[in-house]
Amino acid sequence: MPDTASRPGMLEQDAYRLSAVGDWTLPHYARLRDAVAKVHEVESVDLQRLGELDTSGAALLVDLLGPANVHEIAQWAPNLPTERQALLKAVADANRRPLFAPPTQRGNPLTVLAGLGQVVELLARQQLQLVAFIGLTLSTFMITLFKPWRWRVTSLSAHVQQTGLNAIPIVALLTFLVGAVVAFLGATVLRSFGATIYTVDLVTYAFLREFGVLLAAILLAGRTASAFTAQIGSMKANEELDALRAQGLDPMEMLVLPRVLAMMVSLPILALIGMLSGMLGGALVCTMALDISLTQFLIILQRDIPLGHFLVGIAKAPLFAFVIAVIGCLEGFKAGASAQSVGAHTTSSVVQSIFMVILLDALAALFFMEMGW
Repeated sequence: MPDTASRPGMLEQDAYRLSAVGDWTLPHYARLRDAVAKVHEVESVDLQRLGELDTSGAALLVDLLGPANVHEIAQWAPNLPTERQALLKAVADANRRPLFAPPTQRGNPLTVLAGLGQVVELLARQQLQLVAFIGLTLSTFMITLFKPWRWRVTSLSAHVQQTGLNAIPIVALLTFLVGAVVAFLGATVLRSFGATIYTVDLVTYAFLREFGVLLAAILLAGRTASAFTAQIGSMKANEELDALRAQGLDPMEMLVLPRVLAMMVSLPILALIGMLSGMLGGALVCTMALDISLTQFLIILQRDIPLGHFLVGIAKAPLFAFVIAVIGCLEGFKAGASAQSVGAHTTSSVVQSIFMVILLDALAALFFMEMGW
């Protein structure tokens, strides 16, 4: 019958070497700490008669030997079990790292430059990851494009409903209110010049080219990109992505493509609804405040506003949808196994999506202006 009784740990000094004997565990920590304090740092200890060992005992042995000697334990104590060597090395590594980072000197120009450099490096890495993920998404799409049996039609339909149909009320209400505000502002300014009739042109021009698609995209960036990140991040935290790969299924094909395609279907529809709702809000203000009837509003719209403004606005919707969906999915894959990490990446996906949408819209506006469209 094995002897399981606790044997108090101790240090024994013979004529040649210092030996650690007995159990080096938490119940004997106080006495062992006093014994270690009386000994100066040594290069090696005989561990052949060492009994039980836990983290507290390992910490005392690291204090006795020093982290550098512990990392060479395989040379001077080759018969010690591998798991005990790993425990001692882990404790030695932990002792080398300070518990708290040294305080930074505020106002130091070098510290400010270093922080700025870290931010720039982080942004550069982030954009490189985004470009790589876009390439992976497009390659996966091209692989499955000519294989209809691999299309996820059910998942695509479900995401179209979640991202598009369920967002119609909030998009319509928001753009209706913004249309009314734009009409009020336009009427206030144009009244000074006796040109309130041009409020119709202002509202329709703004919503057909910019506000309809931009407001819908920003709403989806906050509503849908965060949902994509949270869904995929939670799946990663629960190791569901590993389970998919273990079954031979590609997460890009199963999770990313249906979401990206659903967004590219939903956003143009929502942009069209946003344009109509915004113009309806402007028409209501024109009718109530400017004595411009709905019929007159529609006549001006048909006579003065070219179709090209609508085409310019609606053409941006698929691009915005693709960028929003890709950022939302990428941040989900980057999330860690904790709820805090999922929350942080969800916030990051919303910020990045809105920033990229506004940036692309500004670049598109400059491009269309230079092209005379």
